[in-house]
Amino acid sequence: MASQRSSSNGQTPDPVGELRWNVSLPGGAQIGDFAECSGLTVEYDVMDYQEGGELTYTHKLRGGVKYPNIVLKRGVTHEENLLKWLFDRSERDSRGQITITLYADDAGTVRTWSFQRAFPIKWTGPSLNAKSTSIATETLEIQHQGMVPPS
Repeated sequence: MASQRSSSNGQTPDPVGELRWNVSLPGGAQIGDFAECSGLTVEYDVMDYQEGGELTYTHKLRGGVKYPNIVLKRGVTHEENLLKWLFDRSERDSRGQITITLYADDAGTVRTWSFQRAFPIKWTGPSLNAKSTSIATETLEIQHQGMVPPS
């Protein structure tokens, strides 16, 4: 699957074999592949409304919508698009739509989600320790203004 996909230069495969999430910008520009993705959540506030004279129940009304940040994690790779996007997308007017794709083991698309006016707000690099045997990982946190309904 993703471990067989080539890098942006088409010469070497990505060194991390469990990359199942891909993040792309409009026009097909790839931010990268990731092993973990969290924050794919839409949550509505619920408002209680007590109707005058009605004592058996309280009306529940859907209020405003909340979207947490999307957090993506992966082992450090040779890809540089993630850091380029982190620095290139800092202007408010340049915020665009991103698409996150979940891939199956056979490299087929399972599902996609799109988010409007997205921009990276935090990158965390690896903790380096010469005595450690764990994989060097990086984390990208993305703020957005809502999920785009499927078409």
